[in-house]
Amino acid sequence: MSKGFITDFRRFFLRGLIALLPILLTFALIIWVVNFLYGPVIQPINRWVLWGVSYIWEIYGGTTPEFIEDNWNRFFWWVGVLAIMLFIYIFGRLVASFLGRGIWRLMEDGFLRLPVVKQLYPYIKQVIEYILSEKKLDFSRVVAVEYPRKGIWSIGLVTGVGMSVVRRRMDADILSVFIPSSPTPFTGYAIMVRRDEIVDLNISIDDALRFVVSGGVIVPPSSQPTQLELQKAVQASLPTNKTKETIA
Repeated sequence: MSKGFITDFRRFFLRGLIALLPILLTFALIIWVVNFLYGPVIQPINRWVLWGVSYIWEIYGGTTPEFIEDNWNRFFWWVGVLAIMLFIYIFGRLVASFLGRGIWRLMEDGFLRLPVVKQLYPYIKQVIEYILSEKKLDFSRVVAVEYPRKGIWSIGLVTGVGMSVVRRRMDADILSVFIPSSPTPFTGYAIMVRRDEIVDLNISIDDALRFVVSGGVIVPPSSQPTQLELQKAVQASLPTNKTKETIA
């Protein structure tokens, strides 16, 4: 087998893997979630729905057909899924109401008094709200700031004008900037920076969040380095003769 074929096979195999793996992992995650919910959630609800169907059938003077009772979980499992979706919808309507919102707040306060739960629940809620909430944080633009010290540049999202006290003390325009952390950009640090100490980046907020989540691996197309810049970066990362002597 020639060396060229092995190199060619490896190159195209990796390309195919990069293309297919995200799709396969997405479907695998969906299947895992469905299987995880099927036993403890969907099956019990299906049994309750079957009980309700049988009860209604008896009221009207009949018995549930044997085919339905024997094959309910096999052919009618989707009824439980629809029932869950309907319940979540009704629950959402209740929580959105004035009375329901107050009751739910009281329940959450009691929930947060439980040991262990109070350490986990706030962070899980924050993640879910960030992913599913219709109200996204209102960021105006993406910038680069020297944070946490001079010489280290971090991605930042401008959120507004800095506090007036700081602006008066510094006698300069101050901006509030949110520094998202990797790999969870919904957490981070809120800092205030002088306007003349930030660098505006010509990238979208989605591109900035992808950069943060990937740990800097996914670089926006408009900001990707040229071939010459890559060669210089590789050469700069190689140990010099002086460094080799020091290591030896």
